[in-house]
Amino acid sequence: MKPTKAKDLRAMSIDELQARLRVLRAQLRDARFKKALGQLEDRNLVRYYRREIARVLTVLREKGVKL
Repeated sequence: MKPTKAKDLRAMSIDELQARLRVLRAQLRDARFKKALGQLEDRNLVRYYRREIARVLTVLREKGVKL
């Protein structure tokens, strides 16, 4: 998976970013469960989702959204 560029995230609306954040958090939760059960094939997914969440949170904070 390719990381999302910050430029692309900045072009999104606040509602779109918050929806993306919800989806990413759910995907991270699922990946952690699969990792614990030994079913996760791509071991870098947990790291990928954590970093994507950080990117989205950074852009939301730049836009002045309090979480």
